[in-house]
Amino acid sequence: MPVQRSSSVGNTQVLTSAVGIVRLLEALFTCVTFSLVASHGGSWGGNGDWCMFSWCFCFAVTVLVLLVEFVGLQHRIPVSWKNFPITFAMYAALFTLSASVIYPVTYVKDRQSLPGQDYRIAATVFSCLACVAYSTEVTMTRAKPGEVTGYMATVPGLLKVVETFIACIIFVFISKPVVYDQNEALKWCLAVYCICFILSLVVIVLCVGECTGWLPCAFNKFLSGYTLLAVILYASATVLWPLYKFDSKHGGDPKRPSNCQHHTFCTWDKVLAIAVLTAINLLVYLADLIYSARLIFIQV
Repeated sequence: MPVQRSSSVGNTQVLTSAVGIVRLLEALFTCVTFSLVASHGGSWGGNGDWCMFSWCFCFAVTVLVLLVEFVGLQHRIPVSWKNFPITFAMYAALFTLSASVIYPVTYVKDRQSLPGQDYRIAATVFSCLACVAYSTEVTMTRAKPGEVTGYMATVPGLLKVVETFIACIIFVFISKPVVYDQNEALKWCLAVYCICFILSLVVIVLCVGECTGWLPCAFNKFLSGYTLLAVILYASATVLWPLYKFDSKHGGDPKRPSNCQHHTFCTWDKVLAIAVLTAINLLVYLADLIYSARLIFIQV
């Protein structure tokens, strides 16, 4: 009888599958990006630090996902592997998208005379490629019609990631400098952003940690109630924020101040960005509510 030898090699199919190849490209693109920036591209100040963090974080977790699946440790890790990879891929797509916009605007535009310009342009290109790769993974692994899968692979699950990411951007703009302490209406808007962010993050953590059974009510009922509440809260913030920031009758400034001409992104611009992001997040929560109502069966 032939002797059956045990192979010490891991699951190579993980690396040769379509999703595996995309993940290898993600690791390659992010590695090349932060290597170019670290060597010649330069990363100065908060914007550069954020971009570098995005690329390094995405690279590290992508390699971790590949290693876990290659070795076959999915069932030994205390997270839902039906929810974690696609949740990370969605966040990584948003991280690399933000870096692909912030980095060239900050370090490529109007810096043609500085040394290392070619490296910065190349880093921008590879960052964009990484964003495309992560977006491709999300498209490939999200739930198909009629498929029973993890909640984070569904459209409402992916929208939760978008909701928290937009809220984080709002927090950055609203706190540096502080632009919400003029009156109670603006403080209410901040409370709306915080409450909805926390609830969306709780849903993500419960799904990834397989802890939805801890809720005192059915998971689908909790989702419907909280999403409806978020729509109502964000609708109020969508009205109150621009009303008290841009209406002169309520102490707002409807025109861009003259001192903003010397700044790429001044405080007034941040206030406007918060108003736009609030309206966008309202639409995202509304879409979440509609899709959640249409979602018939969910396996978390």
